[in-house]
Amino acid sequence: MKGNNQETPKPPSKQPRHNHSIDLYAAQCGKCFKWRLIDTQEEFEEIRSKLIDEPFYCDRKPDVSCENPADIEYDATRTWVIDKPNTPKTPEGFKRTLVLRKDFSKLDAYFITPTGKRLRTRNEMASFIKANPEFKDVSPLDFDFVSPKIMEDTIPDYVVRKPSSNGNGSSRSKALKEKSESNYQ
Repeated sequence: MKGNNQETPKPPSKQPRHNHSIDLYAAQCGKCFKWRLIDTQEEFEEIRSKLIDEPFYCDRKPDVSCENPADIEYDATRTWVIDKPNTPKTPEGFKRTLVLRKDFSKLDAYFITPTGKRLRTRNEMASFIKANPEFKDVSPLDFDFVSPKIMEDTIPDYVVRKPSSNGNGSSRSKALKEKSESNYQ
């Protein structure tokens, strides 16, 4: 509320300062290479699960063709991640969720069970299925915990990257360092 009224300050939020969740799903047309927004995660997973055998084309969306402008452009206004084609569709009742690490080094894949339990590995999924016989028709192999690839050229400049295990850092970190050093020479 604006004005002269004083408000009691709210305690600091425990929420992260930046939203690191997936907010849009898109597929690239196999003919014109334009990006088309996909309405739901479920629809995106359906497309992704069959991408090699059934490539995505613009005309798969109602009233859209390759002649229409792209729905979204690949650029650094957002961080892009690319999922592996033919990744299995998440079994009904479960939800795949991806969590971006603070340093943008990786997305961690989790599956939320119909009971709300969050599982991170195939072994955890196997234990869950064994303990819950109502899911006996679901196999741990139906769940792919592979993370999508983070597109380095779309990671924000403010992100501090951890060096790689060999101590050399990422190629993006090296490039930024070289660019920074060249500005002072």
